[in-house]
Amino acid sequence: MATVRRKHTVIAGLIATLALFYLWTINDAVSLQSQGWSAEELYYIEAPDYFWTILPFNYPPDSGRQFPETNSKELPKVQFSFPKETTAARNVREERQRAVKQAFSRCWSAYKQYAWLSDELTPVSGGHKNPFGGWAATLVDSLDTLWIMGWRGPELDEVVSAAATIDFTSTEMHEINVFETNIRYLGGFLAAFDLSRDVRLLRKAVEVGEMLYHAFDTPNHMPVTRWDVHAAMRGERQVAGTLLIAEIGSLSMEFTRLSQLTGNSKWFDAIQRIMHELAAQQSSTAIPGLWPLTIDAGKMVFNSGSTFTLGAMADSVYEYLPKMSALTGGQLEVYQTMYEKAIETVANHILFRPMTPTDEDILIAGQIHMKDQDGLVVAELEPQGQHLVCFLGGLVALASKLFRRPDDMAVATKLVEGCIWTYKAFPHGVMPETFTMKPCATKDNCTWDDAYWRQEVKTRVGGNNKDARIDEIISQERLPRGFTSVPDRRYILRPEAIESLFVLHRTTGRQDLVESAWDMFQAINRSTSTQLTNSAVWDVTLPLDQAPQFSDSMESFWMGETLKYFYLIFSEPSLINMDEFVFNTEAHPFRRPVR
Repeated sequence: MATVRRKHTVIAGLIATLALFYLWTINDAVSLQSQGWSAEELYYIEAPDYFWTILPFNYPPDSGRQFPETNSKELPKVQFSFPKETTAARNVREERQRAVKQAFSRCWSAYKQYAWLSDELTPVSGGHKNPFGGWAATLVDSLDTLWIMGWRGPELDEVVSAAATIDFTSTEMHEINVFETNIRYLGGFLAAFDLSRDVRLLRKAVEVGEMLYHAFDTPNHMPVTRWDVHAAMRGERQVAGTLLIAEIGSLSMEFTRLSQLTGNSKWFDAIQRIMHELAAQQSSTAIPGLWPLTIDAGKMVFNSGSTFTLGAMADSVYEYLPKMSALTGGQLEVYQTMYEKAIETVANHILFRPMTPTDEDILIAGQIHMKDQDGLVVAELEPQGQHLVCFLGGLVALASKLFRRPDDMAVATKLVEGCIWTYKAFPHGVMPETFTMKPCATKDNCTWDDAYWRQEVKTRVGGNNKDARIDEIISQERLPRGFTSVPDRRYILRPEAIESLFVLHRTTGRQDLVESAWDMFQAINRSTSTQLTNSAVWDVTLPLDQAPQFSDSMESFWMGETLKYFYLIFSEPSLINMDEFVFNTEAHPFRRPVR
């Protein structure tokens, strides 16, 4: 392991300690002491001798945003009031729940045997790899799943004890992805602590938080999101630059929850600087209400860009708007304001009804590119769906309840049903990473036109072979009817579809969603099971009699998100009640404040 350690002089250490004392004491929202921690626990949690705590800042923060002093608002109930289930229904549900837990246990056992304390298991070859710092990403991502699935006593203590040994001052990676470190590690430790109240997990959350706080050590206190952590350890100066909107806009939940739990407002202050700028510039973009895919954090320009999407690299900045409102007890109205501006623009510009052979009334989220046409800048819809964007239906359902927007539940339903339909449309019952479809002229009326679809297929994927017959193109591309291309045929064990089924089920009580979830689980497990665990696959468009080829990859979100949501949809609704918890983008449940 490549390890960097700096020996500080007595003077530098004293200055850093005084600065730390100032940051910890001035105007903190709630002190740890008031939360009932003993002096010994306080010393342990605060980690005053930890490397990232005593490392001096080149650009010390000059102000501190504090939590609102008012009490949390009485937000509307999110979760549906479920009736008592019958014995027969409970038996079916519990049988399905056991099937999911069995799949998880199989994966967990293989991880422990072949990749313990590594980031990921390679599920075909039985090896391991470390794309996320080498800090045991799968272990940390799975901590709350283990608790939710009933691990207790020595079994869980062994895992927490192992997690306590992770060294966040040591890594072989030259560059750290701050966003991924935040949602997987910081989010994982915070949620596991919220569930178990094991103080060791809060200590690790503080360690990760102290490390990530140094990514904000720039002249304007905007973070470096692809971060040379070794240079930071050496005390070198750094500046923020051009980065993806999701990377800078998706730190708010984790940093806020860490401030809530520790009483130290510095993390809340750091992300509120970002959210203030996002709010200020939201209405001045090329598509007011949405932020462009890339922004310039160094120059604080968040409103200049030509691509707008809710897909990869942008998704969670929108996801966190209503979730932050829930996490802060509705005390910060800016999050509801930003969400409502965004969702109204999304409905008008991003969502489209695709033409399907069964005339389904569903919605898909595409993306917008601003293009120059004869001197005028116009918005052009790219009708590309992404598995990743299946999160949107659940988010709209949550916000519909949270912000009293009942009409939005119809939009949420059509988005979720769009994902269900797409799963069923492919031979193995699994949705690919990306696909394109032909948008209907309007969302209200859309009748299947076979000739129109065939021409669109030839235009999109047959353009380089103008002499090819359309039937040959459809056959060669393995296109189900309604799809005009499949640019990325993989399934990488993603959770977003089951996530939205779970949220829509918990908010509406619809039992048919549970049946759809079971179909999804069976299809995914059947298509991805290896001798050891489950693996991402290369091509889900192959005929049903041809098994998809494994890519020997099992990201930590398979156990941290996908199997967790499957387990929860087959659980009693009281397990992780949505009026008590809110999930971060890595499916880590944070406890919501109590009035």
